[in-house]
Amino acid sequence: MSERKVLNKYYPPDFDPSKIPKLKLPKDRQYVVRLMAPFNMRCKTCGEYIYKGKKFNARKETVQNELYMGLPIFRFYIKCTRCLAEITFKTDPENTDYAMEHGATRNFQAEKLLEEEEKKIQQEREEEELNNPMKVLENRTRDSKMEMEVLENLQELKELNQRQAQVDFEGMLNEYRELEQRQKEREKEEDERETKEMLERALVKRLRDSDSEEEKEDGPQQGRKHAAENPTDILTTDINTGPQSSSTVAVKKQKVETWERSVGGLKGRAALGSLIVRKKAPNSSSTASQLPSDKQTGAEKPASSTATAGASNSQTVTSTNGSSLSLLGAYSDSDESNSD
Repeated sequence: MSERKVLNKYYPPDFDPSKIPKLKLPKDRQYVVRLMAPFNMRCKTCGEYIYKGKKFNARKETVQNELYMGLPIFRFYIKCTRCLAEITFKTDPENTDYAMEHGATRNFQAEKLLEEEEKKIQQEREEEELNNPMKVLENRTRDSKMEMEVLENLQELKELNQRQAQVDFEGMLNEYRELEQRQKEREKEEDERETKEMLERALVKRLRDSDSEEEKEDGPQQGRKHAAENPTDILTTDINTGPQSSSTVAVKKQKVETWERSVGGLKGRAALGSLIVRKKAPNSSSTASQLPSDKQTGAEKPASSTATAGASNSQTVTSTNGSSLSLLGAYSDSDESNSD
């Protein structure tokens, strides 16, 4: 395995290289080489773009009957990556470039076209100046005029640059930054003030709502208190109970009212007449002596007695009214004791 890398071969003593037959290969034969696309191109068949630097396995051949200063020109054959159409281009040693030949169009060669156009114009001008001296003078005056215009434009640009050089751009930027900072601070202060006002309004509203609720709760109690604390109701006198405070009287009045709403009013004489039994008495003295017995038997006797005329009847009615009020007071006292 070691002799496969040996570079020196064995030549026998009778070796004659002139006797080796030479292969007669054609001059335009093709070689397969690996190359990259030298420029951007577009296939004419399918419109596929082939960009510069894309690698191809190309066939290379020497162009017959074309030389540039003794240098041969080579042609390359590649295939489109999409439709496999054949594309050919060759070397251009005169311009140190490649020339598109068949199958595609070269893209992005505006600069090259401009250079070619400038070269063409320069050649035409030189040909005109060789045979026409007046044309030479016209071209020179045109060139001098263009140079003067260029100098004027250059002077204007210099003056403009000098004017702009006097402007302090850093100072302007600093002022702008300061203005922005002040504006941000002002906006921040306004936001803080607005939030503070909103909080104060919300606090005042809450306080007002709480005060209104307290007033609603305290209103009935204050009304009752003022009604009970009338200067005329400091002391009230009952037939049986005697002098009482205004608060106890108010409580009793309230319970009497509730009892009257549930059972019925007993203030009228017609309502009280059904509960009171009137006794026939010959004189007023006997009627006054029988008042306690009437109180006890008034609720048991029926209400079908007939009233007699005279002063004795009126005295009996007044006494029975007082006794009924005392019974009502006793009934309200029993309710208070039960509730306590």
